Amino acid sequence: MIGTIYQGIKNIYDVRTVTDEIYECRIKGKKLKDDPDSYNPLAPGDRVEYEVSAPGTGLITSRMDRENRFARWNRKKESWQVIAANIDLLLAVISVKSPPFRPRFVDRVLIAAAQGGVPAAILVNKIDQDVDSWVDKRITVWENLGIKILKCSAESEEGLDTLKKYLEKKTSVLFGPSGVGKSTLLNKLIPGLNLTTGGLSLKYDRGRHVTNYGRLLDAPWGGRLIDTPGVREILVRGITPEDLPHWFPEFESIPGECSFQPCSHRHEPGCCILKAVEDGLIDPDRYENYLRIRDELESESRW
Repeated sequence: MIGTIYQGIKNIYDVRTVTDEIYECRIKGKKLKDDPDSYNPLAPGDRVEYEVSAPGTGLITSRMDRENRFARWNRKKESWQVIAANIDLLLAVISVKSPPFRPRFVDRVLIAAAQGGVPAAILVNKIDQDVDSWVDKRITVWENLGIKILKCSAESEEGLDTLKKYLEKKTSVLFGPSGVGKSTLLNKLIPGLNLTTGGLSLKYDRGRHVTNYGRLLDAPWGGRLIDTPGVREILVRGITPEDLPHWFPEFESIPGECSFQPCSHRHEPGCCILKAVEDGLIDPDRYENYLRIRDELESESRW
C-alpha cells in the first residue's frame, strides 16, 4: 500500500492513505534505504510503501523516489536533516521587527531551497509593526532578483486572503526562526488547529521553540501546509567556495569577466563583482553575506 508521511516522532510515523485513513507505522527492520548524506530517512511529504500489520498500524517497507527535498545542515550530527519532501513551495517566513528582521538568514534559506530543487518565496510577517526604511529596501532587493514576496500580519489578518489564494493546491513549507509567527499564522490559516504559540524572550528579543517536530496539515481551502520547528541558524554546506557565486543570481547577471581567474571576489584587481558593488548594482548587504558564507565554506574545507 502507498501513503504519505504526515509526521514522525521517535521513529513512529503517521501515514495517510489516499482514502484519508491514518496508519501508525514503524520502519520494517528499523532500517530504510535513504540518502547516504542525511540522518533522518523520512520527512513530512515523503511517499512510502507500507504493509498493514494490525488494524490502524503498519510497517514501512520503502520510500518512493522524491521529486525534491528541503534540508538543513545539522551542526551537531554533521549531516543533513531533511525537513520536508515532495513540496511545491518553500516559504521563508521572516518578521519585520520583533524578532529582528534577518535578511541574511533568508538568503541562506533561499540557497538551501535551490540546492534541493524547491521553488521558494519570502513571507514577511508582522507588517502591522512599524517597518524601517532599510527593511523595505532589502525586501526590494529580493523583488528585483525575481523572488516572490508575500506580506501579511497574523495578528491583524492583513494579507491572509491573498496568502491563501497563492497557496491553493500547493504543498507548502513554512520555515523560519523561532518567534516569527509561524504557529500563529497556521492557526489563522487553518481554523480550529489551535497550535501552541510562544512569546518572545524579552532579554534577547527572539522566539522560544514551540513546535518540536515537522507535520503536514490539510487546509480547508485546498492546500497543504508543513509546519516546522523554528531554528536559530542555517548553515550553507554542500557547495565549494569556488561555486558559491553561482548561488547568488545577481553575480551571474554582471557582464564581463574578472581579470584574475579564479576570482574570490574579495580583493582582486579588476574584479567585476567588486566594481558592481561599488556601482550599486549589487546590494552591499547581500555581498557581505556572500563573504561570510565563503569564509565558512573555506574554513570547513580545511578540516
